[in-house]
Amino acid sequence: MLEVKNLSAGYGRVQVLWDVDLAVGEREIVALVGPNGAGKTTLLRAVSGIVRTRTGSLEFRGRSLRCRSIEQIVDLGIAHVPEGRRLFSGLTVRANLNLGGWRTKDTDLERVLELFPPLGQRLEQVAGSMSGGEQQMCAIARGLMSQPELMMIDELSLGLAPLIVDEILERLPDIAASGTSILLVEQDVDAALSVAERAYVLETGRVALAGKRVQENYLGIA
Repeated sequence: MLEVKNLSAGYGRVQVLWDVDLAVGEREIVALVGPNGAGKTTLLRAVSGIVRTRTGSLEFRGRSLRCRSIEQIVDLGIAHVPEGRRLFSGLTVRANLNLGGWRTKDTDLERVLELFPPLGQRLEQVAGSMSGGEQQMCAIARGLMSQPELMMIDELSLGLAPLIVDEILERLPDIAASGTSILLVEQDVDAALSVAERAYVLETGRVALAGKRVQENYLGIA
């Protein structure tokens, strides 16, 4: 579905990613782990069009993502849940969810409320007044409202209690099974690999490990 080959990217004169290869298949959960500053967020931003690439290729279902606008990439079926959630904090939960479905004209909240029942009790509540866990649920649900084929989630566990993280992680296999593949960026390796089928480890902008047995080998380079 998503194929990243020999990708290099950065900000201005600062190069962050070096010859990165990565792939995400149909209905698959893939983890992207590594320390702060490794380039994980930059990679997601490159896929979603926020950061321009320098060399290499980015393809989604055989279509190049390079030189496409963020709006065009969303229309192709990619959703990006950014680090820190980035909700419209002054708007209600309902308004945030409806904005997520704006480009697809989707106003049916039933599917996302089934995945995240606590949101059903918060629809008229201002998003910024919810707990961190509820805000993360809302951010993921908002991304799902665009009916994506691929969802990228950046630092799901940031600032959340372990029990809340586990509750949200439990929903990810259902999301993937319904047809939305997931690329999950996470510093908590155990949490990420508890749901991922494969993983990639980024170290200083390069892929250091990849495959199904990352957890066994990660401590050797962490």
